[in-house]
Amino acid sequence: MALTFVTGGSRGLGKEVASALAKRGDKVVIVGKDKDRAAATAKEIGCVFEIVDLENQSQSRLTADAMLGKYGVPDVVVLAHGVMSEKMAKTLRTTDSEWNRVMNINLNSTFTLVNVFGSKMAEARKGRIIIFSACLGRMSGPGNAGGLAPYRISKAGVNALVRNLAHETGHGSRGFLVDAICPNHSRTDMGGPDAPRSAAEGAETAIWLATREFSAGDTTGVLWEDHEIVPW
Repeated sequence: MALTFVTGGSRGLGKEVASALAKRGDKVVIVGKDKDRAAATAKEIGCVFEIVDLENQSQSRLTADAMLGKYGVPDVVVLAHGVMSEKMAKTLRTTDSEWNRVMNINLNSTFTLVNVFGSKMAEARKGRIIIFSACLGRMSGPGNAGGLAPYRISKAGVNALVRNLAHETGHGSRGFLVDAICPNHSRTDMGGPDAPRSAAEGAETAIWLATREFSAGDTTGVLWEDHEIVPW
């Protein structure tokens, strides 16, 4: 039985991942901010939950350390939490508070959780981390080419973190995998009801990465979309 941690697991893409992995037989721990929502989701899919405000980096680290002590070293970590920046948050118009809110949730907490969980997973030479990023964080294509600056730049940081960590840990040769995924525009609280993809479709590649067999020569440390590698 795999031990799996899923942030943002009480709703949307994270809930889809947590539900699928719980059905597979994993022991799933979802991490959320809203206690009532997390408790309801945990009851619905048959898992347990932890509560933390991931905008608070020190609180995130304390919670992650406590989870290791409570549950042990995870086999799978899926970081599915995140926020969108305000529509008019262009680089020269955004405020310090909006910049910090988005960076703290999308990038800083991601670093902290990877730093805490990933260090133990790499030490154990097993496990995989999957991080929900975005194609708007690419340095090519539509990428980070104007508008929604805090969001785009935070996701570019996530992509860089994944690439750098994969290099540091031998690209899977030591049993530790790390990947980013682009879920595309999905029907979630962030994506809105008119998005072209369902939450299940947006989560499917993360579920595949969490469960796939990994062999020598396979690729990790990249950005995936629908099982395909997307250029950075």
